[in-house]
Amino acid sequence: MPESLAELLHRVDHGMIEAMVGPDMADRSMARALWEESIASAALAGVAVPYDDAREMLRTGREPKDGRERAIVGLCRALESVGERSGEPLSPKGIVALNRCIAEGSADAPGGVCGNDQDPPLGGQTPAGERKSLSADAREQCLESICEFANGPAPNFFVHPLVRAVILHFWVLHERPFPNGNGRTARALFKWAMLHQGYPLFAFVAISPVLLRAPDRYDRAIQQVETDENDLTYFLLHQAGVICEAVEVLSERMERQTGELRGAVAKFRGLVALNPRQQAVMVHALRTREASYLIAGHQRSHGVTHQTARDDLFDLARRELLVVGKAGRRYFFMVPGDLDRRLQAAGGRRRAPAASLNDELPTNLR
Repeated sequence: MPESLAELLHRVDHGMIEAMVGPDMADRSMARALWEESIASAALAGVAVPYDDAREMLRTGREPKDGRERAIVGLCRALESVGERSGEPLSPKGIVALNRCIAEGSADAPGGVCGNDQDPPLGGQTPAGERKSLSADAREQCLESICEFANGPAPNFFVHPLVRAVILHFWVLHERPFPNGNGRTARALFKWAMLHQGYPLFAFVAISPVLLRAPDRYDRAIQQVETDENDLTYFLLHQAGVICEAVEVLSERMERQTGELRGAVAKFRGLVALNPRQQAVMVHALRTREASYLIAGHQRSHGVTHQTARDDLFDLARRELLVVGKAGRRYFFMVPGDLDRRLQAAGGRRRAPAASLNDELPTNLR
């Protein structure tokens, strides 16, 4: 192992401590990472949808408009299942089910990922038809070997968890066991491996947005391995650098959100305690005055039931901190133009006893 790789592995391990996510932000941060990973991983496979449109679809739960959006929804569901099953050993049947969820979602998506086509080359350097997926018999044997390695029995010596996860990622990219969706399946299995091996903060880390900024480097790292006697060092160094950057993005985001909460503390004082989800809405509303909120979007962002999301938003409307409207059968909640004044008035009108003040807002997420 080169020293540069050992240093990158240390940076990732240290960064996981620096990027601690407070419980009050966990659900929202996990949903954001899931959506970003889904959108960017699909884009790496040639499924391009404007980020804001794709995020709005995933946040609100609206039906996809076309094959591209269906591909993103399918990938998002696959990644959700990865998180739910990260405590279980990996099995060939599980990998096949994961790929099926990804491939069926993109069955009619234009852009090179339909039918039996391979994922398009990441950096445009490898002709798409040069490599074929494995036969059924070879696939079964390949998946058995992958699972034996992923679950830890092989090899019979210590392999750093990140190295094991990156090798798993490369293995699927290299062997291409499926007619479609190999790249997305590989990136999903990387996430499973990190969660399975005791890195729970990878539920909040998205690597595909970093890969998408320089897809040619991703493609080149794969080619360097395959043209230099399968020396994995190229891909390990590339991926370790990508992961470091993704962890730094998470850490910076947590710092920024901490600052926003700290700046909003004074405006929340005197209010009958807002729960963490309502605090998150108010912080966002103070930053984005033209925002509006839907019950379904609030529900998906925080991983709560429809009734809990409904109660959160209507309670803010009763406090006159949001303005409620209705379009057809759907309620929407808008930010009033004088939100600062209303927060101040609400605090003075309904001042709680000192012992009930929410002085312990999660402003130090470390």
